[in-house]
Amino acid sequence: MPIDPTTPAPDDDWSPFSPAELADRLGATRLTWYVVGGWALDLWHGQQTRPHADLEFAVLPGDIAWFRTALTGLAWFMAHAGQVRFLGAAEPPAQVSQLWGLDPVTRRWRVDMMLERGTPSEWVYKRDPAIRAPRAAVIRRDAAGIPYLAPATVLLFKARHRRDKDEIDFAAALPRLQPSDRRQLRDWLTLAEPGHDWLGRL
Repeated sequence: MPIDPTTPAPDDDWSPFSPAELADRLGATRLTWYVVGGWALDLWHGQQTRPHADLEFAVLPGDIAWFRTALTGLAWFMAHAGQVRFLGAAEPPAQVSQLWGLDPVTRRWRVDMMLERGTPSEWVYKRDPAIRAPRAAVIRRDAAGIPYLAPATVLLFKARHRRDKDEIDFAAALPRLQPSDRRQLRDWLTLAEPGHDWLGRL
């Protein structure tokens, strides 16, 4: 019996694009997008430091349609509140901030598109809108021109979860953080995660 194309694959059935594959598929665009999560740190390091189960990238909500068209061939699902539900071509509800792209032929997830609530000129931390920065200060590019979220900003997100991979990423990043990045992360953690033990290591 054929699989219903509106049925999601298991959450862990990933065969993600690499950052280079994603950039190639998106091509040259002036729209805001950038790699986030562990892959963003590895683009900053200039090499892959550990395996990555998925590939996350962020866009602005008003640009969703363009990116879904650029990533043609994928079926889109909403990942929200512990559930993955078919979205198709519809607009996601305002409370949804993650869309997973599924290859309907291989039944493997390919990319995690994060919907970021800032503006073209300003980045806003989704967990505390009081934390914000000029977008130009939090997006960097690797040697190949792939945009990624700056390390202090990635680590701010990771500080909340404290998973094994987040601790590994922090330990690998700490010796390479510039004084300005350390200062920024320390200031943000003081606001968002007071008492966090990373503060004493910064």
